Amino acid sequence: MPQTVRVPGYRRADHGVGIVHIGLGAFHKAHQAAYTDDALAEFGGDWRIAGISLRSDAPSRELQPQDGLYTLIERDVSGSRARVIGSVATAFCLQTDRHAVEEALLAPGTRIVSMTVTEKGYGLDRSTGGIDPEHPAIQSDLSQPDAPQGLAGLLVWALGQRRTLGLPPFTCLSCDNLPENGAVLRGLLVDFARHAAPDLVDHIAQDVAFPGTMVDRITPARTQDTLDLARRMIGFQDDAAIETEGFHQWVIEEHFPTGRPRWEAGGAIFTDDVQPYETMKLRMLNGTHSMLAYAGFAAGHRYVRDVMADPDLSRLVSRHLRAAAATLPPLPGVDFANYAKQLEERFRNPHLAHETFQITMDGSEKLPQRVFAAVSEARAMGCDTRPFAFATAAWLRHISRSTHDCAPYDLRDPRADALTDMAHGKDAHEVVTAIRAASFMPQAVTWDDAFWNEVTDILHAMLTRPMTEVIAQETT
Repeated sequence: MPQTVRVPGYRRADHGVGIVHIGLGAFHKAHQAAYTDDALAEFGGDWRIAGISLRSDAPSRELQPQDGLYTLIERDVSGSRARVIGSVATAFCLQTDRHAVEEALLAPGTRIVSMTVTEKGYGLDRSTGGIDPEHPAIQSDLSQPDAPQGLAGLLVWALGQRRTLGLPPFTCLSCDNLPENGAVLRGLLVDFARHAAPDLVDHIAQDVAFPGTMVDRITPARTQDTLDLARRMIGFQDDAAIETEGFHQWVIEEHFPTGRPRWEAGGAIFTDDVQPYETMKLRMLNGTHSMLAYAGFAAGHRYVRDVMADPDLSRLVSRHLRAAAATLPPLPGVDFANYAKQLEERFRNPHLAHETFQITMDGSEKLPQRVFAAVSEARAMGCDTRPFAFATAAWLRHISRSTHDCAPYDLRDPRADALTDMAHGKDAHEVVTAIRAASFMPQAVTWDDAFWNEVTDILHAMLTRPMTEVIAQETT
């Protein structure tokens, strides 16, 4: 193995499994698993990870023959670095390895169950904070609570089984981009239990810990180029290799009754209040990411780095970052202008092939906290809402699937059918009227006629003219 490759700094067999992670995708492998690898190397402990996929068996098929080992390639302006991550002990898929998944969740040594299932994986009704009864996984798990397929059903089932067995509950650690994700997860599980296991409601509400987190690391979808690069860097074929940026951040609420790894070794920040950090990240990084992805994809830019090479779009990125920062209260130790500059540098990273189309996924789940939440704040503070109107119009143009200025594409969203009915073949006024009445839209923004009039005007231009022209006009 080349000298430049970093390998686990510990004997893997000396450390047992203490974490079950649900959502064994690229982001977890680039983020929480890497932090845990650092913690094991510096402080030890039985904190290795049993990774679980709810649907696809691809992650487990890749990792099992490699004993959980995989290459993490970090790429930025300073170059590329490879490290082999050893913190993943086992990998399973619920669909094919249910017994093994259940054993991992019920193991006495399991003290944390973490998750990265994206916003759509929760089955959350944003209007109530509880379960969405129309979500397929929620429907399935309510009808068959002893054979759960989704996140909420699986966690409630496991917590109930552990209680019956006399085992302490594990800490539930959401690592998804949801505002107040710990509290959201608690509310979801309490509401699911209220429907499926009423005797667990008080236990989950009072005895189970749900720390909040903020996570940040841009991790593109893996390509064949990723695998080829891994082979050149480590000298072996690695079908589970992934690449990511050099930057990473993890802010965590300090609330782990049954213990935790020393993630400080990887740079994690522990705090009593995560919310200001997560709001900053959601509005500045994620909100700007969404805007540039919808506008950039329609303008013919495949990668984020291509968007940043477009002078007009780059100016709109800077504008959105400033507008998002203006809605935030001061955060001690954080300079929003410097944070914005850092984000632009990350977006320009020439080594990361982060596809705009990948970022456009699941907009109906992401836009409420990334963009819409900032509108009412901006209005109350007398700040400019135009950047948020532009981002909203770009999303609506995307869900219209209009091909007047681009090739056909699929709409990838859990509400794709409903969104298509709202937007496909409709004019701007019709689309805006339908979306304002959608159940997932925050009430705080639906009443704002001035905002939606602005959205309608921008959307009309996007539906009748090339996106490149609309972008250019927006910057004049």
